[in-house]
Amino acid sequence: IWREYYRPIIGLNQVDYMLQRFQSFDAIRNQIHQDGFDYYLMDSQSAEESIGYFAFQLHQHELFLSKIYVRTSQRKHGYGRRAFEFIEGMALKHSLEKITLTVNKENSLAIDAYLRYGFIVDRPVVQDIGNGFVMDDFVMVKRVQD
Repeated sequence: IWREYYRPIIGLNQVDYMLQRFQSFDAIRNQIHQDGFDYYLMDSQSAEESIGYFAFQLHQHELFLSKIYVRTSQRKHGYGRRAFEFIEGMALKHSLEKITLTVNKENSLAIDAYLRYGFIVDRPVVQDIGNGFVMDDFVMVKRVQD
């Protein structure tokens, strides 16, 4: 999913670096065991393998949606919508005020989807992630209501 989608946006070198740093087995294990992330695989009855995944972290007043990815071939089938319903339900279950996420400023497809799900652009943020790479993102926020 990453190489296919992000290569045109940030280039293969940064994609490979970010996969190793943030999406490798060891990185995900550390995110779960040390940083308190919850990871979920998205499955389809018709697909033989997982069609996507998402991960979030609960904070005092917000749910931080760290990742949500759906295979290109499985998009526009409602999987993203159902994932967002689940994520919002988790925020409500934990009485959190909002859901936040970061998205690359050039990722117009994702930004448009987040806007449809009720997120707003809160602010720009640039993070140095090492090795000469930065993440040039928007922070997006959705208020959660009962």
